[in-house]
Amino acid sequence: MKKNFRPFTLKLGILLLLLLLWNCGLSFFHGWVTLWWLGLLVNFLLIVGIAELIGKMIPSFYAPLYRRSLAVSFPLLLFLAWELLVRGGVLSPDWFPPPTRIVQALWELITKFDEFSKTSLLGRPWLWPGALWGGRPETVGELLAESHLYATLMRVFVGFFLGAIPGILLGMVMGVSPTIRTMIDATLSAFYVLPKIAIFPIMMLIFPDPFGEGPKIAVVAISVFFLVTINTMVGVRDIEPVYLEAGRNYGARGVQLFYHVILPGALPVVFAGLRLALGTALIVIIAVEFVRAKTGVGFLTFYYWEILSPEKMYAGLVVVMVLGVLLTAGLKKVEQWFMPWRRP
Repeated sequence: MKKNFRPFTLKLGILLLLLLLWNCGLSFFHGWVTLWWLGLLVNFLLIVGIAELIGKMIPSFYAPLYRRSLAVSFPLLLFLAWELLVRGGVLSPDWFPPPTRIVQALWELITKFDEFSKTSLLGRPWLWPGALWGGRPETVGELLAESHLYATLMRVFVGFFLGAIPGILLGMVMGVSPTIRTMIDATLSAFYVLPKIAIFPIMMLIFPDPFGEGPKIAVVAISVFFLVTINTMVGVRDIEPVYLEAGRNYGARGVQLFYHVILPGALPVVFAGLRLALGTALIVIIAVEFVRAKTGVGFLTFYYWEILSPEKMYAGLVVVMVLGVLLTAGLKKVEQWFMPWRRP
């Protein structure tokens, strides 16, 4: 049966007309200067209504593509609104530089090498092939050390794996054994609520080189450990007893029961914990780099705040946000590989 799009088309036309009249009215009466927040709110509601109607008219075959386009177009609309508010004098360009200036600053951070600090956002990747084949005096390690992005990613990845692996193991044990869970749970909860950045001075006291990479990686690892442990324990503990009984009825015992029933049943919650832990790892390392680092995206962002270069400071924040999106997307791919039954 063919779907009747006439009511949707009429509503869509009305909403588009309202959107046009609202923005023209605000511009004509100079309402954007004083009521810009109301203008944005009404625009957002009208755009949501338009998107809803278009979504109902889109064929189901194109629905996934339409949802992805919404996810991309919304931040673009935010940047467009930001640009227009700055150009219109609503926001100060000194503290809220327009996105076009931020993009230019980001391009400078990527392409220009700071001869004073001997660093840049990406370092000098065009020299890596020569260093690999011995055609450069610098080694690959020395070239990587010039990159703020590499410094941050190295700390995140190393700390994440050092915290996630023991966290999964301890969480599995706590989930399986009520005795161990009762003994450790209260202590784990007490340490979990500590602000992770507050642990950093303790790590600086423990490690022989307080200004090296050890304390930074250790703080990330500790932050990841608690989140992964708690989520893994909950995932194992909350497996439906009927699944365990079904596994035993089919002869699964010990390792077989763990591998075929407990582990697959807990994986969704474990990966939820890993996603939270990965985001927390990035947040913690950026905060640590604000405080005590000479390289890293966090250091770069704080440095440009200190010298009052807001467009480059915002560019550093954009890099952090992009890192968060890419790391989460990568972990989702790993999750789909481990759990093929949950693939879309």
